[in-house]
Amino acid sequence: MENHELQKLTEELSLQLFGIPFKHEAIFNPRLKTTGGRYLLNTHNIEINRKYLDQLGFDEMVGIIKHELCHYHLHLAGKGYRHRDADFRLLLKKVDAPRFCGQLPEKQMKRRSGKIITYECAACGTTYQRKRKLDVSRYVCGKCRGKLRKVEEVRVVQ
Repeated sequence: MENHELQKLTEELSLQLFGIPFKHEAIFNPRLKTTGGRYLLNTHNIEINRKYLDQLGFDEMVGIIKHELCHYHLHLAGKGYRHRDADFRLLLKKVDAPRFCGQLPEKQMKRRSGKIITYECAACGTTYQRKRKLDVSRYVCGKCRGKLRKVEEVRVVQ
């Protein structure tokens, strides 16, 4: 799908769902990393992350476009366009747009594997479990201020 096809789709969805034309630009932005799309307040343009189309499919991208169009039309109408606003939440339900986009499979793979490191106080025996390594020369036990030592490191796959 090219930018001109995305523009046409966005214009069609705007007329079908909102009854108001979309008069600005809708483009794919390859620099978006953590979100499916965004509405730009200054230019009123909509940017979409192409990875969501490639990895999750056309329907997911249509949901993202609907979500961003909710921001667009509410902002231009002078109503609450932020995620926390009641106007925004009502319009999302009305047009059946998702509040959040799905997670990309590449992000899911990164989150699934991890490790849990267990530390123990040499003085009182209190154990601490952490996802990140601690510098045992800098940190001490929170109960007795005794020295910590690494007990075990377990790989976790969910």
